[in-house]
Amino acid sequence: MTTATTFSQWQKQYIGGEWTCGTSEGTSTNRNPFDQSELVTIQLASVQDIDQAYQEAKKAQSNWQRTKPEERVALMKRAAEVMANRRAEIVDILTRETGSSVAKANAEVDFAIADIQEFSSIPLKMNTEVRPSVIPGKENRIYRMPVGVVGVISPFNFPLYLSTRAIFPALAAGNGVVVKPDLQTFISGGLIIASILEEAGIPKGLMNVTVADVSEIGDAFVEHPIPKVISFTGSTAVGRHISELCGKNLKKVALELGGNNVMIVLEDADVNEAASAAVFGKFLHQGQICMSLNRIFVHRKLYDDFVNAFAEKTAKIKVGDPTDPEVFVGPLINKRQVDKIQMWIDESIRQGATCLQRGNVSGTLMEPVILTDVTNEMPIAKNEQFGPVAAIIPVESEEEAIQLANESDFGLSGSIFTSDLDHGVEVALQIHTGMIHVNDQSVNCESHIPFGGEKSSGLGRYGGEWSLDEFTTVRWVSVQKETRPFPF
Repeated sequence: MTTATTFSQWQKQYIGGEWTCGTSEGTSTNRNPFDQSELVTIQLASVQDIDQAYQEAKKAQSNWQRTKPEERVALMKRAAEVMANRRAEIVDILTRETGSSVAKANAEVDFAIADIQEFSSIPLKMNTEVRPSVIPGKENRIYRMPVGVVGVISPFNFPLYLSTRAIFPALAAGNGVVVKPDLQTFISGGLIIASILEEAGIPKGLMNVTVADVSEIGDAFVEHPIPKVISFTGSTAVGRHISELCGKNLKKVALELGGNNVMIVLEDADVNEAASAAVFGKFLHQGQICMSLNRIFVHRKLYDDFVNAFAEKTAKIKVGDPTDPEVFVGPLINKRQVDKIQMWIDESIRQGATCLQRGNVSGTLMEPVILTDVTNEMPIAKNEQFGPVAAIIPVESEEEAIQLANESDFGLSGSIFTSDLDHGVEVALQIHTGMIHVNDQSVNCESHIPFGGEKSSGLGRYGGEWSLDEFTTVRWVSVQKETRPFPF
């Protein structure tokens, strides 16, 4: 199967249940980040297309809201089955469009299917609650209702999963959806999901995908009057801007933003186990995951042993073409990311970091980098890298590790390694973060568990019933069953 036959079908927007050309004069070319080969060029969506998509979603949602819960459950289950049947196609797209390794691409499909299956229970959880009243003869009913239409903006790093995570609970709860995927991954972040839902039998107009350039549409996707909730996954800087727009327009916002995640290796930890977990949590998908390890704090007593073990395990990583099943580290999404990270590495070394390993750089391919004697103030530790650079920081005590971990403005995920599990939990609860794992690395997600961050890492939670909270509202309906006396 050639690139042309694989990707030529992805040249159109999905609006109102139809595959249609965008009406913008601009185009965007989707390129393979590994070799920069052209995959497909799409005519972009205009502001008018976005308006049409929201109008179509609103029109379709009014009927969808009234469907029986069993119908919405059935759609979710059919979509999960379709995605499973199209795994090979999706994995191929993920490796060639996003630079995902084969293992990471398969894991992303697994995560997405698991989420859809979990969210298939949402229609059955939208129960009406009855509560007593202080007024005689009154019954209070609390209804959980869909918000109407949800706008979803998804990123480039885990595009299939991070789009799925917002699209499917919103649909399951009775909403319409309009998606704006990242321009660099508009197939895996939007169009393939539309195709899957179309095959599963979704009503026309209920889910729409608009591939647009923010330099043309500006804030139109967020400020449009129809969507009541904006779900955004991406950088903290953009998240702040979207939050401001939503506040101004009185919209609800769900934000999953950046991370500066830590691993704390306490002095009683198993060095070999900690190093194995750290290599995986640092270099999976080239470190381009919001949950990736960004800072590794190691007690001084274990520092040298840990660094040696980490380096030995890193040496086993194969770097190269992500379509090769043996490759673990593939390309970064673009050359700008590479150049930025190289600048941070150079500046950190000037500030005193020791470069234990600095592999070759070829285009968007970066071999793993290991920096030791790093401090919290160095650029490579202070910034969210989104690259294959391990910053290993020595600490003199547990207290110092906790203090340094909490100095970051971010609080998404993290990790504690220790032989005393109860104490590990005590330490974990002192880290200001939305998620943290004892004796595991930081990249974890489970469909029925709340996913989200604190501080500059976001607002709200995804997963299980927490997703239900994000995409629904509650309505109080009281029923006065007996005549209520009034003084008039």
